[in-house]
Amino acid sequence: MPETLISAFTRRVLLFYLYSLFIPHLSIAQTLGKTQSPSGQRMQPLQDDASRAFNSQAEDELKTGTALTRRGNFSEAIPHILAARGKVANEYAASFNLALCYVGTQEYKKAIEILNDLLNDSHEPANDSANIENLLSQAYVGNDQGNEAFAALEKAAVLTPQNEKLYLLVADACSGHSDFALGLRVVDVGLKNLPQSARLHYQRAMFLWQLDQFDRAKAGFKLAGKFGKGTDMGYISPAHEALLSGNVPDAVKIARDGVSKGFDNPVLLTILGEALVRSGVAPGEPGFTEAQNALEKAVSARPNDATAQIALGQIDLVTGNVNDAIAHLERARQIEPDQPSVYASLGKAYQRSGDSQRSQQAFAMLEKLNEAQAEKIRSAPGDRKMGYVGDADAEPSHR
Repeated sequence: MPETLISAFTRRVLLFYLYSLFIPHLSIAQTLGKTQSPSGQRMQPLQDDASRAFNSQAEDELKTGTALTRRGNFSEAIPHILAARGKVANEYAASFNLALCYVGTQEYKKAIEILNDLLNDSHEPANDSANIENLLSQAYVGNDQGNEAFAALEKAAVLTPQNEKLYLLVADACSGHSDFALGLRVVDVGLKNLPQSARLHYQRAMFLWQLDQFDRAKAGFKLAGKFGKGTDMGYISPAHEALLSGNVPDAVKIARDGVSKGFDNPVLLTILGEALVRSGVAPGEPGFTEAQNALEKAVSARPNDATAQIALGQIDLVTGNVNDAIAHLERARQIEPDQPSVYASLGKAYQRSGDSQRSQQAFAMLEKLNEAQAEKIRSAPGDRKMGYVGDADAEPSHR
């Protein structure tokens, strides 16, 4: 099965709407640094002109950092939030968004420290505490602290048991770090509280597929399709199951049907584009143009989706648009630097552009990642070993 569909794609399918809901909003009072009296009348803070100007600058830094965080530009957001921290009215937003950025840039220990400080402050309402525990769980997953991750997830679930996104975000972290057994435990907690969640059933099916429990996975895909009937998940789940099972014609048919009904979901568009390419369409054929259009729409809607960027880059390679291919593949590399399929295609693209040095570097990185994956498979405990195998299907050679 193609690595792009079994790894990065399965993560992005559940995240295209989540993080914008997870980031703390700044109220007008918080943004302006104002307070209110017990009677509700606005009170001006006791500050001199220099202090007000200084705090205003800090508030602007926080607003900029928050906007960058919402767009997923975590590295760019960090210096702005650091400049604001300790000098703004909404210190919770500054600290939480900074921790979120550290998780996004894989600086998990820094995130864990900030989030534990927020929890120890113990002044946040239940929803905020749930978000803190949830992000802490993700950070623990990234730091290979599975027991701590599950404990934090359980605390978040007690606080807001009906909040679907809390389970999905931790499940995503598990997918990203190939801890499929832990991910399965996470979605099982979610399904106890939300037994009809199509997205949780879909994610559960993906974990089971990764663990080579195919019959159980197929049953999960069917449940996701059933509970998601009339929504995008009603098409995403069966289309993805068909593609993973090698039933390309059905994948094309289901995804095309969903898109035709107005579900211009980037995930569904990516499935359609991938399925059409795998069906063997060639440049000049209607199906090839359809695949290209679908992937271009997916990338336009979700530029931070590495899978769509890779697929579009591969199409550009086929059509001879090498420079465009490199642009898409380099973008994918920035988003998913540990994605083997990026380097497999990037090596070919640089090879065709005549840049032998960068081509060799890409293929060397591909070999390094494949060796690391092989070592992970060899050293993994039994309940995770088989799941890694499906994640190691990237092209092994550029010859």
